[in-house]
Amino acid sequence: MEVVILGTSSMVPTKERNPSSVFISYKGDGILFDCAEGTQRQMELAGISRQKVKLILISHWHGDHVGGLIGLLHTIGNKEKGTSVEIYGPAGTKNYMQHLLKSCFFDVRLQLNVHEMKPKKVDKFFETENYELYCCQLNHSVPCLGYSFVEKERRNIDTAYLKKHKVKEGPHLEKLKQGKDILYEGKKIKAEEATYVVLGKKVAYVMDTAFTSIASKLAKDADVLICEATYHSSLKEKAEQYKHMTAEESAQLASAANAKQLILTHFSPRYRDVSELTEEAKTIFPNTKAAFDLMKISL
Repeated sequence: MEVVILGTSSMVPTKERNPSSVFISYKGDGILFDCAEGTQRQMELAGISRQKVKLILISHWHGDHVGGLIGLLHTIGNKEKGTSVEIYGPAGTKNYMQHLLKSCFFDVRLQLNVHEMKPKKVDKFFETENYELYCCQLNHSVPCLGYSFVEKERRNIDTAYLKKHKVKEGPHLEKLKQGKDILYEGKKIKAEEATYVVLGKKVAYVMDTAFTSIASKLAKDADVLICEATYHSSLKEKAEQYKHMTAEESAQLASAANAKQLILTHFSPRYRDVSELTEEAKTIFPNTKAAFDLMKISL
């Protein structure tokens, strides 16, 4: 699994930063969190095929998070027949999408499935054989969702056990991976003994919100928490006014969630150098890094 931070600015693009978007590549699936203006270009620079985008998860409908959406959908739809994209977002998403598609001549071969979500707590809304997606309501000036990607745990074959019991490679090993016992050359091979459990990875995405305890539940035990840190705590009143978090609050959230790593992003354009934000967060949550455009994280 690879996570690519495509943009790290809030409000507007700067010379150093594009506005918000994050891409997760996982076993052929491409999941895009938000789609700011310039996202297509950032994907090109990162070497990401636009055709890989299968799901788009919108946090909220402020322009700096959706300004690149119509262009990306045009590009995807003009490439192949039968392409489909699932779009998920907060209350109002279906209405906004209808208006967006009428904003230009949208004559492309693309099946769009738009889903509007109003979670009461941390709710699961999507599942495959390998992973699950969750969302929760955040506390912003407009309806806003936080998201988490949760890889399912899996069983790997214990090769030492197979060698000891003279079990050869073959399709029968798939049943063991599924947790099922097998009969091999008259001997019962127990899945519990022949395999071991590998815990899945978790990535949480929390943008544009005042500090809220439900976000810590969404990000609980995350391997990576990608979280807004729009302001330094010296501007806490401004953060409260616009319902954003300071770097200090982002670190408090990561600590409450027992996350393993905190990646700060969504920086106010006033901070050309974000080191003061990173240092503030590190006093509370040491394993903190500042995101930069095109940053890649392998899990």
